[in-house]
Amino acid sequence: MKITSHIKFDLQFDAAKLQQDLSLLLENSWIPHFNKSNYEGEWQAIPLYAPNGDEKNIFAFGNDEPLKPTPLLKQCPYVDEVISSFKCQILSARILKLGVGAVIKPHRDYELGYEDNNFRIHIPIITNDKVNFVLDNERLTMLPGECWYTNVNYVHSVTNEGDTPRIHLVIDGARNDWSDQLFFSMVPEESLVHHNEGEMSFEDLKRTIEELKRNGFGSAELIKDLEEKLLKAK
Repeated sequence: MKITSHIKFDLQFDAAKLQQDLSLLLENSWIPHFNKSNYEGEWQAIPLYAPNGDEKNIFAFGNDEPLKPTPLLKQCPYVDEVISSFKCQILSARILKLGVGAVIKPHRDYELGYEDNNFRIHIPIITNDKVNFVLDNERLTMLPGECWYTNVNYVHSVTNEGDTPRIHLVIDGARNDWSDQLFFSMVPEESLVHHNEGEMSFEDLKRTIEELKRNGFGSAELIKDLEEKLLKAK
């Protein structure tokens, strides 16, 4: 069975309240996304959970530093309520904005599927019908207030051809019993596990490590683990 690429949960958050909180954050400086090789145009972030609560740090995962709410989260009580509704360890929480005409090029992330014991949630705040979010060759239409899981181990890309920015609350969480109940209520359990399709090749490992170091996606522990696998694969 193919590993699940996405889920639209039966959860609906209040889009108006999300947008109200967003208006309180707009006076803050948006931080350009660090992975400049993977996009064109405006791709920016406001961190809400970050290593040591650093509101200038938009990395999805810290280098083993404690993750804490940033001072910015105090400005948006409903967003805080939404994040707190996920009864699991929060690994990252950010507001991500893709500007008008911007493009996120096709790419894949590493170990960010539910089968890896992590998961990424998208909750749209502002969007338009000319946003093209393509995941595993399928276009996903996400509306404000909806709640989506995206398995970004699959190749994905985004273009914003509309007249408004595309702004999402993006949450990364750690799998636990609570999340198992949520996910297994939507898709078969066997679609959320690895199926022993073989180890990564030497070249795949090498390329993945280089990409993680360049983009800042992986923690030091993850990169070290992959480097050990690379040595064994020689």
